[in-house]
Amino acid sequence: MPGLYAEDMSSSSLACRKFGATSTTPVVLLHGFTQNADCWGPFGTEMAINHPLVAIDLPGHGGSSEVRADLPETAALLASLLEPSIVLGYSLGGRIALHLALANPELVTRLVLIGATGGIENANERETRRTSDEHLADHLEDIGVEAFLDEWLAQQLFASLTAEQAMREIRATNSREGLASSLRLCGTGTQEPLWSRLHDLAMPVLVIAGANDAKFTQLGHQLVDAIGENATFRAIENAGHSAHLENPVTTASVIETWLLDHQ
Repeated sequence: MPGLYAEDMSSSSLACRKFGATSTTPVVLLHGFTQNADCWGPFGTEMAINHPLVAIDLPGHGGSSEVRADLPETAALLASLLEPSIVLGYSLGGRIALHLALANPELVTRLVLIGATGGIENANERETRRTSDEHLADHLEDIGVEAFLDEWLAQQLFASLTAEQAMREIRATNSREGLASSLRLCGTGTQEPLWSRLHDLAMPVLVIAGANDAKFTQLGHQLVDAIGENATFRAIENAGHSAHLENPVTTASVIETWLLDHQ
């Protein structure tokens, strides 16, 4: 396609892939758990029409499978790699995007969160989740990536994904050691709750959830309330937790319209 480029990149720490249009502010893509930089599918294709995209392999995933970093450390690694950009994070990537935006707001011109949360506020619930993620990491190491993906994608959270949308073959290229480390270091239970700090985010923020994902729709509204007037919530029809994979054209259109309104 004229005006597009594709380039595989790596830094001393995080691997990434650049593709898309050759002008305008880049959009940094931060994927979810068990995914990697190649898991953006038709949504990435839609976004690449108008934007240069930088798809990051997060620690423990893809070309960054040997990298070990928790959420603040991952944000610092990203800060060393990125220029000022529009940052888009999904699920795990959303948690990392929030840490980056709070620690280095000068690098995040606009922030897009899909299926994200500010963390578990109750300390006991947070510790329970951390312990659960630790056990899940042990289980992953015991059974291997292939069997783990069968279990992971069978969750109700991902029930509405088609086989094509799930991109299981790409997920299966991740290593058991890398994914286990991601659970232990960047799982939801490890995240110190960010809710009381979210009002510090001054850049425009778009929060997205699938209309069929009741939990993250509620969390999305809570994020917007905590951030303030610079935040907007949008629900994507005919989509669950992975809104950008289940309804890629609509999700990209919603984001493009919002970006035009917040240039």
